[in-house]
Amino acid sequence: MNKIEAEDELRSEYDVQSLQVRKLGPKRKNFCDTVRLEPDVIAAFPNAETVNEALRYLIEIAKHSASLTQRSSGLP
Repeated sequence: MNKIEAEDELRSEYDVQSLQVRKLGPKRKNFCDTVRLEPDVIAAFPNAETVNEALRYLIEIAKHSASLTQRSSGLP
């Protein structure tokens, strides 16, 4: 087996640990999904943290509502 050695062209000031590798194609790993908000929604929230907080609260309300619906209908 032949071993091919690549010439190191990186400068010493580069922080190799912080480099991010991006893959192309269907096997690309998503690190963060992007959601586009409408202007009226953007106006209601000052930053991403408050949007996430509101959505988590909405998720809890939906779970609680589903739980109440299941109990009242006799479902397990």
